[in-house]
Amino acid sequence: MPVIPMDPETLAIDASAAKAAGAAAAENYRNRTPYPYGSFDDFLPAEVLDRVLEELKQLPEAEDMFNRPQEKLKSSYLPERLPPYTRNLFYVLNSRPFVRFLEEMTGINGLIPDPYFAGGGVHVVANGGHLDIHADFNHNQKLNLERRLNILIYLNKDWKEEYGGSFEIWNTDMTEKVAGFVPLFNRMCCFNTGSDTWHGNPETVNHPDGEPRMSLALYYYTATWDYTRKSHTTLFKPRPGTKDQVDRQVKRADILQEVLPPVIFRKVIGRLQRFGF
Repeated sequence: MPVIPMDPETLAIDASAAKAAGAAAAENYRNRTPYPYGSFDDFLPAEVLDRVLEELKQLPEAEDMFNRPQEKLKSSYLPERLPPYTRNLFYVLNSRPFVRFLEEMTGINGLIPDPYFAGGGVHVVANGGHLDIHADFNHNQKLNLERRLNILIYLNKDWKEEYGGSFEIWNTDMTEKVAGFVPLFNRMCCFNTGSDTWHGNPETVNHPDGEPRMSLALYYYTATWDYTRKSHTTLFKPRPGTKDQVDRQVKRADILQEVLPPVIFRKVIGRLQRFGF
């Protein structure tokens, strides 16, 4: 029985059952430390993700491709350019019944899905790739919203821990890994986001048949941003005792943001980053 009852043909969610599932998970989710997080197996009807996998055998050109020390061999694909069934699944995961599930689970009222899927969509990490431990950007500038919640649904059949790519939760001072989750097919991981909610999949993907690590990623917000807050991009932190590298690009941007007037900073930072500054 899936956590979220859904018609595989229409993708319609049983709203009352989804709300009840969120309420049932609330105590366990909210009481996790160092910040609320959760994991659900058999999250959606398996046939839904089987159809998604079939469609994703052919992908369009990626919107974003990363190949630097902190984000290696990672690509992302916006829902609007994906085949219809997969695209519609993303839209359903932005709908009221699913948002009510999330609100019941997290206790965060007024969650707002992102119609633009900024940073979200289908994520693919190729063999040899990884995503270092990080805290996500905290401000959706286009919508002026505060980022509050991440949802990750994995698409990797018969994946084993030794294949790498496990999702990790770290404590707030980055001294210890708190939890790890193998990215198994139809497993959903979710967590509240903040400036010290450190997470990632830093272990190199190493599938024996060269299969990539694939997931669906969606982010949710609240209308709680105000002028007293400081906006930041993704913040990477090296794990102690590893060869993880400091993100010098972000450090340079922080220095510029401190010394330049905001109008000038916004004009130049995008251009500088395109040249690897």
